[in-house]
Amino acid sequence: MSRIGKNPIEVPKGAELKIEGQTVTVKGPKGELVHTLNDGIALIIEDGIVELTRANDSKELKALHGTNRSLVSNMIKGVTDGFEKRLELVGVGYRAANQGQKLDLALGFSHNIIFEIPSEVKLETKADKGKNPQVILTSHDNQLLGMVAAKIRSFRKPEPYKGKGVRFEGEHIRRKAGKAAG
Repeated sequence: MSRIGKNPIEVPKGAELKIEGQTVTVKGPKGELVHTLNDGIALIIEDGIVELTRANDSKELKALHGTNRSLVSNMIKGVTDGFEKRLELVGVGYRAANQGQKLDLALGFSHNIIFEIPSEVKLETKADKGKNPQVILTSHDNQLLGMVAAKIRSFRKPEPYKGKGVRFEGEHIRRKAGKAAG
């Protein structure tokens, strides 16, 4: 069996799990998420513990077993605790501001980038003196949160020479040496 797929998932108080065919619905204090399991993957709930099983040992089902288990686990964690991603803007003159769900980024281009954030993701910006500006994203949906964070990072990826750009907090950028002086 898959090492990840066979791990049981404990459903905390406040989370409610419902199965209809291959569709799993998880409700909690932070929101509601729905996922459709792949064919051949079954979900069993006993005494607040969830286990995923697979129909056979085909290569495809072995791969999907662990994936579906992780997705269901992230759904349960998301509706109870939520997820957070922090991005920092490294570079002279790089700024971030928000008006509601619109993120306004000044990243060294001739114009500001205005990006509309989905309503499921909560947006916050910080600009403390002496520190890099930060964009803080929180949501109950880990997949959506990751896609939004990756899109924001794609506007100005960190470059390897000076390290300027939008990066995840704590991300290490491999630096390259510049031209040798002649």
